[in-house]
Amino acid sequence: MTATPVRPILRAQGIVKRFGKFTAVQDVNLSVAPNTIHSVIGPNGAGKTTLFHTLTGTLPATAGTIEFDGVDVTALADHQRVRHGIARSFQVTSLFPSLDVRENLRLAVQGVHRLAAADGWLPPTGPRARRELVDEILERMGLTRVGGLPAGTLSHGQQRRLEVGMALAARPKAIFLDEPTSGMGVDDIGGMKALIHGLRGDHTVVLIEHNMGIVMDISDTITVMQQGRVLVEGKPEDIRNDARVRTAYLGNMITGGAA
Repeated sequence: MTATPVRPILRAQGIVKRFGKFTAVQDVNLSVAPNTIHSVIGPNGAGKTTLFHTLTGTLPATAGTIEFDGVDVTALADHQRVRHGIARSFQVTSLFPSLDVRENLRLAVQGVHRLAAADGWLPPTGPRARRELVDEILERMGLTRVGGLPAGTLSHGQQRRLEVGMALAARPKAIFLDEPTSGMGVDDIGGMKALIHGLRGDHTVVLIEHNMGIVMDISDTITVMQQGRVLVEGKPEDIRNDARVRTAYLGNMITGGAA
């Protein structure tokens, strides 16, 4: 008996993004299955982050359509896509450094709803504190013991985990992570890898990551971009052994060797 195909949670077709005469993303198609880790890789300038911007609404696409969970979100702004279940982190950590970790998360929860985000008159007590959800995220991110510290005093690895936690505060169906291990020390990378892998039980993860060890170990599907276009897409073992990928990205330096 033939299995029923799984409907993609994200389907982007013919995505183009131009800046004046420069085309950063050209005719990209992307289909992401629910509760998977789908990585987008490629060298600097391949168009990965620009593609992320168009998929999450940070930048409007010049052409193409984006469907998320059965809804056409092409014309929606980023804050509107959040309400449909899309959340993201950025390459550069974006926190409130003078506020404690718990307050960063509470503000992220509050910011999901337009009216609540503008309500700064009442103190965050009772239901407004969202204590149960904040505690849940703190535990999941391994940040419970530093919940009362200013975010600016955390290590870089802890700040990156906090940023992922702030994205999760929106209770997204899909979370887009842009180089979450960027700038991390060796001791922090393993923890972030395990954290991302654990997200797929409750969320779909779309990942940009330069650490090919992580990409090859935890991805269900990998899309390789080159010069704004999709070069090839497939499972990690297929990408590792693809001659086009080895030619484009200098063999083992990108594909992670034979292991």
